[in-house]
This record gives sequence, C-alpha cells and structure tokens, in this order.
Amino acid sequence: MKKEYIDILQNLKETNNTSKGPNDRVLLVDGLNTFIRSYTCNPSTNEDGIHVGGIKGFLLSIGYAIRTIKPTRVIICFDGKGGSARRKKLFPEYKAQRTFNVRLTRINSNTSVEDEKVSMGQQIQRLTQYLEKLPLTVLATERIEADDAIAYIAKQVLPESQHFIMSTDTDFLQLVDERIQVWSPTAKKFYFRKDMQDRFGLKPENYILYKSLVGDKSDNIPGIKGLGQKTLEKRLPILFGSETITMDQLIDYAEKNKDQAKVIAEVANNRKLLELNYKLMQLEEVEISGQAKESIRNIVNGPMQRLVKFEILKYILEDRMTIVKNPEFWLKESFHYLDAMSAIDQ
Repeated sequence: MKKEYIDILQNLKETNNTSKGPNDRVLLVDGLNTFIRSYTCNPSTNEDGIHVGGIKGFLLSIGYAIRTIKPTRVIICFDGKGGSARRKKLFPEYKAQRTFNVRLTRINSNTSVEDEKVSMGQQIQRLTQYLEKLPLTVLATERIEADDAIAYIAKQVLPESQHFIMSTDTDFLQLVDERIQVWSPTAKKFYFRKDMQDRFGLKPENYILYKSLVGDKSDNIPGIKGLGQKTLEKRLPILFGSETITMDQLIDYAEKNKDQAKVIAEVANNRKLLELNYKLMQLEEVEISGQAKESIRNIVNGPMQRLVKFEILKYILEDRMTIVKNPEFWLKESFHYLDAMSAIDQ
C-alpha cells in the first residue's frame, strides 16, 4: 500500500478510535435527483457552447458533499429500469406529471424539449463513465427505485453504519434516526431528529403519516385538500405529540372529532386514500424481491472502485469542460481519502 494511504489511515485511527472501516460513515446519494437538479440549475457550457451542466453540477455537488460530510464510503443509487412499476401498479398516475413538455433550461444549444431530452440522455451516459473511474459504488437495480434501494441499504444491508442521505426528496425524512441523517444539497443542511421537531413539530416516525395527509406534488400523489402544517397542528394535534402513532390511531382520532371541522371529517372519510398514499411513500419496510435484495447486497458488499485520476482528467479534456481551475487538486481534495479507504477494501 502506498505510504500516503497508510498515513491517511493512521490519522483516521488516531482521530477516531471507533472507526469500523470503509462502512463506518456512508454517504447515500439519490443519483437521478442530484442529476436533474444539476442539469436544470447549472448553466455551464463547454468550449463548443454545448450544455454540460448535468455532468459538472453533479460532480461538484458530490465533491462538496464529500468534503462536508467526510464519509468513508459513497454509494450512488439510480432508479433501475422499470423502477416505478410497483407503485404505478398501485396508482397509475404515480409520477405521471414528469413527462417533460416544457424546457428545463435556457441553454441556447438546446432549442427544444426534444433537444433537452437528447442532451440529458447523453450527459447521464457520460456521467456514468466519470463515476466508474471514481472511488464510489454505483448501483441501479432493475425494477427498483433509488428511494427503495437507499432505504434498504441504510436499514438492512449496513445496519451498523452511520448514514447520510443526499437528496432534496423529503420522503427520506421519515428515515431520520440516531444513525440516519438527511443532507439537503440545496439548503446545505443536515436533518437530524431535532431538526425534524424544529421544522415540522413532529417525530420522524410520524412524518410518513404527515406526508400521507398532505400528499406529494413532485410524485403526483394527491393529499387531502385544505391540509397544511398549521391546519394539521390545530386540527390533528395527535400527530404532533411525543408518541409514535399508527394510521388506525389517526383515523380513530379523526372519527371521534369529525364534528369539530370539515377538514377532520375529510380525514375520517378518506381512509383508502391515506392508506394508498402510505403504501406509495413509506420507506421503512420497502417491498423488494429476493433477487433484487441479493443484487444490492452483492454490489454493496463487493470491492469499492479505485480512483483512476488520469482517466478523469482525460474525460475533462475530451469534453472540453472546465470543472474547476485545478482539477488535479480538486480530485485529491474530494476523493483522495475515499481512494485510501477503497485500497484497504480490495
């Protein structure tokens, strides 16, 4: 092993005697969520005027998260082919609004919606090549959404690890506990148990019921009209107490108090909608086939990739793209420690 890697690992032992190795602190990245956000928000073009914001934004975002969180391992999860099938079977309108019919960027090289679709596909393919040369683990399991894969890894595959989930998808907040935190790359904020109480006034365990009531516009899941946080706090205080409650307890409370307000009666009368929403959004006990579980476990428990610096630098030159002024320094600052961890995982 190179001396520089030995020095890094020795420093880790001296500063953190409880370290368990590569799976001690795991950064779980919602891949498509991160890419779409990067693609739409990063206007960067290369020297030929071609939009490369999806690639550049993704790499910079991952690098920033790594330097902030200092994980011992990074696992990037993408939706597998047919990943939404199970939820669409339950609710055909699931994510139906995500068919792009308007432009997402104002980049001149993309003059139409079709141009953007082609550009997005090309950038994802190219991004995959970059990720294959970085000390990361990348997975996309057929018929499994990234949300389910991330939850399964955090809850069952690596149950002893400290996990940081990187996503703007608020569904992940239901998983927050002593081992699992959510990192919002837009707010640059961690969500711990206390943050859930401060922002929503409730326990993470009750957050899935909260989401079932209000719905999720980003996934085209309808909630009960007229319900927002303030209304819920006033009309359904049981949700904001110190106890973890069940769907049955929530409905029972609404039944007993439905004469107090029309919105409470709506909750009592919409059990089927709430139970459907719960099934669509809950991540505590994900439904994954035995074959998919085995595939995920094999990838997670397999050897970590190594950093191939010269390939990354070659890709940057080929794409005529400026990520940072000094890409070699950026690679070292962002990925050198992870590469040292991958060296001992071989």
